[in-house]
Amino acid sequence: MLHASDVTVVGHFTIDTIHLPRHSSTVTILGGAAAYVSLAARRLGASVSVISRVGGDFPEAYLWWLGAEGIDLSSVTKRDEEQTTRFKLEYSSDLAERTLKLTSKASALDTCDLPQFLCAKAVHIAPVAGEVSYEAVERLRASAEVLSLDPQGLLRSFDEDGAVTLQAQSDPRILSLIDVYKSSQDELSALTGHADLRASVKAVHDFGVETVIVTLGAKGALLSENGVQYTIPACRSRKVVDPTGAGDTFIGGFLAEYIRQKDPLWCACVGSAAASLVVEGVGPTFFGEKEEIYERARGIYEKEIKQ
Repeated sequence: MLHASDVTVVGHFTIDTIHLPRHSSTVTILGGAAAYVSLAARRLGASVSVISRVGGDFPEAYLWWLGAEGIDLSSVTKRDEEQTTRFKLEYSSDLAERTLKLTSKASALDTCDLPQFLCAKAVHIAPVAGEVSYEAVERLRASAEVLSLDPQGLLRSFDEDGAVTLQAQSDPRILSLIDVYKSSQDELSALTGHADLRASVKAVHDFGVETVIVTLGAKGALLSENGVQYTIPACRSRKVVDPTGAGDTFIGGFLAEYIRQKDPLWCACVGSAAASLVVEGVGPTFFGEKEEIYERARGIYEKEIKQ
């Protein structure tokens, strides 16, 4: 099978305005799961393409940046008459909590946005504001050896001011198409209706999903592979500047290794290591070097996983 790319990410790039408690002013920067996943996977040597839609306000500098990193943007549509999806993010003083507000929204992707002959080792579906439909996912299923989903953007509800709440509004049929699932615990609870972590993980497996990853912030992550659960420790960061995109970076690192048929536990350690580096910078600006990611991953894999 000929692969156009190792990893294809589907979802909208965003423009994020981030308020961090230790910064005197807000930072406006490239955002969206598509940015963090694609840059993380690319840093680990995967060939990466993105399917997305942005508005006329999307800076050409961001497209140059992504292209300079070697990301294939041929399936990114820029519509001059539209606005790019934008979020405001405000963090608490300890960075443990954040409020999220949608300030503009690009139109949804549809099946005509998908390349006619897409073929990837892994396709990661990463909507941020409901922009990916079931029909698009169904089409993508036929294009991917591994189909991965982060449902965050399918669970978000926005009030008239753009404030975000989580509600189980995504089409549950999507899960029956998925091989790898990743979300936060709050998103998983919203999706399944179960407050209990193990019960909610089982509910996702019951749709036929083989691999379930639940990111737990400073507590690391839970990896459930065919129903067997493992705790993946969080890698220690030198400093935490901006937690935005840590979970997306995790799955980007995970998939880059997973498509090489590596042990899922190792893949999760690589994801944890990649996440520990991105939080040391603001936005998707710092991923460390490839060997540094692997060094941190080996630290938890050999010392804490393979004891």
